[in-house]
Amino acid sequence: MNRASRNLLVGSGTLLAGLWLWRFARGVDLPLVTPTKVGVVMMCVGGAEILLGLYRAARASAGPR
Repeated sequence: MNRASRNLLVGSGTLLAGLWLWRFARGVDLPLVTPTKVGVVMMCVGGAEILLGLYRAARASAGPR
């Protein structure tokens, strides 16, 4: 597994976990964090990871310069 596909896989998992937290953890109260806000942050990190994976895949398919 190369770095681009690993970034895409990890990013997708993080984005989906964040989406799940944001969508279904609204009524949960924790003393230190709010699960819905953590879900939004996880979705942003997952999206950035997916963009990095797409960038690396595009760079790899372009070939060496």
